[in-house]
Amino acid sequence: MDMSQYLEIFIDESKEHLQTINEQLLELEKSPADLSIVNEIFRSAHTLKGMSATMGFEDLANLTHQMENVLDGIRNHKITVTPELLDIVFRAVDDLEAMVNSIAEGGDGKRDVREVVQQLKQIEQGEPPVVKTKQEPISAVPSLIQTYGEFEYNVLQQSKEQGFHTYEIFVKLRADCLLKAARVFMVFEALNQAGEVIKSNPSVELLEEEKFDQEFIVTVVSKETSEQLYQRIIKVSEIEEVTVTAIDVDQLRAGQGTQSQSTQSETEAAVTVENEEQKEKEATHKQTAANKTIRVNIERLDILMNLFEELVIDRGRLEQISRELNHPELHETVERMSRISSDLQNIILNMRMIPVETVFNRFPRMVRQLARDLGKKINLEIIGAETELDRTVIDEIGDPLVHLLRNAIDHGIETPEVRRAKGKPEEGTVKLKAYHSGNHVFIEIEDDGAGINREKVIQKAISKGIISKQNAVNLTDKQVYELIFASGFSTADKISDVSGRGVGLDVVKSTIESLGGSVTIDSQEGVGSVFSIQLPLTLSIISVMLVEIQNEKYAIPLSSIIETAIIKKEDILHAHHQKVIDFRGKVVPLLFLKDVFEVPVVKEEEEFFSVVIVRKGEKMAGLVVDSFIGQQEVVLKSLGNYLTSVFAISGATILGDGQVALIIDCNVLIK
Repeated sequence: MDMSQYLEIFIDESKEHLQTINEQLLELEKSPADLSIVNEIFRSAHTLKGMSATMGFEDLANLTHQMENVLDGIRNHKITVTPELLDIVFRAVDDLEAMVNSIAEGGDGKRDVREVVQQLKQIEQGEPPVVKTKQEPISAVPSLIQTYGEFEYNVLQQSKEQGFHTYEIFVKLRADCLLKAARVFMVFEALNQAGEVIKSNPSVELLEEEKFDQEFIVTVVSKETSEQLYQRIIKVSEIEEVTVTAIDVDQLRAGQGTQSQSTQSETEAAVTVENEEQKEKEATHKQTAANKTIRVNIERLDILMNLFEELVIDRGRLEQISRELNHPELHETVERMSRISSDLQNIILNMRMIPVETVFNRFPRMVRQLARDLGKKINLEIIGAETELDRTVIDEIGDPLVHLLRNAIDHGIETPEVRRAKGKPEEGTVKLKAYHSGNHVFIEIEDDGAGINREKVIQKAISKGIISKQNAVNLTDKQVYELIFASGFSTADKISDVSGRGVGLDVVKSTIESLGGSVTIDSQEGVGSVFSIQLPLTLSIISVMLVEIQNEKYAIPLSSIIETAIIKKEDILHAHHQKVIDFRGKVVPLLFLKDVFEVPVVKEEEEFFSVVIVRKGEKMAGLVVDSFIGQQEVVLKSLGNYLTSVFAISGATILGDGQVALIIDCNVLIK
């Protein structure tokens, strides 16, 4: 049976189950005695195991099965939940995610998970979990990692009856070993002289193709002693470590019997789970009937969006022709078509909207791990995860948010001892909040940590040559906080794996601004900091003010405009070699767009100027144009690879009459 047709569904559902497992494990850490949480995790793991086995991904199914055994022990009160145990289960989930991602990228989903499987087996057998540090080699627990099928067991049993001993031999090659396959061949050659190789992990094919790290395990039957076998292998050059472990075949069989018993109990548990699921399904049948959904490939939505963008361009053309001809019936039809296409536009845009929850979901797990690595206690509060954003924006904001969160945890939140000394609770709080406001979504990352030290930032900025000592005196707090977005800026006292490498916040700012958004900082030393990101709801269709400069048309995004004004020539003032106007009590600099974009002069200057007042954060500017054309919804098109560095132009659009209008990037002009 061809399973490839189900692959996409398998990948999507696997990711959903893994997300559920991650979330519920975090809940289990808070409430270790709550068996309903364990049952929820078990249900997802059981479903994932079944799907993986059906699709033929054995490594995925085997690791999930081993994790399931541990969960079964927890819910039967045989195993106690501890942070160390959860660390190992989280590692298993990481491996499962890596396998699913490998499958999604066209791989085979295979992965070396011997170490984590061994740790899960130890937990299942009642041994205390041992969490290895990064420095410890994988070879710390080399024995009894292989699993054997019925045929392999029978071979081992017959060998024992004929007087042979069974050994598992762990071999680790040196890190600088160049011809790994050649060393493997020499090891196998040495072992075949002493006995017979029954099994290897990874398989012989993978070893020959050098598809392994530095380690492998071989099961051998031989009449020689373990010391004799050791001496045979250690003679092979470029081998760093060899461990020979004698295996009792009868105990191995007993272990397999235990395993089959656990499989039986697991089947009984699965029946119970399925019965629970059936009851839940019956109870919620009326609700789910009204909320039926289907999975749609995002590429199809992209194609639909592109087709609709062409329709928007043609709609603008029809509206213009209708105005020129002034035909009543045509005018009425075009108006009706505009209304219908506007409704269609809203539906398509809503279809592309995804809750920010899809990005936020991975942060609790990351924060937990960071807190453990840094020895801090941190409570992450997520507010407004249901807030929706366009998929294209969602795809881009993950990395900036990761960096801001890591920054808040590493630089912001203090250690428990420091917080106690300051009279704060030991546990720091990081709030991740999302909400709508107008045509924008705001995402805020707030912490109750140390805040930003103004003097430390200024001294660092001066030492890096970002500002001079003279300029530093007149800077407001907000302007000082902006300095940390400078390239290569870092106030970390020491470099760590988390942050302090001098790369990051400048990338965060440029990424957010490339999406048409902005990021601001507010901080109070000793109290905490708030990083606020403003993002547009969608990037493809935007509302603009069309303006004319000489004979050329330009579009200014409405999201940047405060208002438009007509000013007299004599109202223009001069300050610091810059033309300015007095706008509602504020001094606003003027930018003549015909000079900025070097537009050829066709018409002479008049006594009155049309000005568009735009804003970026607290800064404002007046863009001087020749005339206003009006407001319009346009399709944002990129300028392509050849025009990547055009100053102050973010893209272009095709107008109803076929002309191309360039879209002005107000953020760059104000900067």
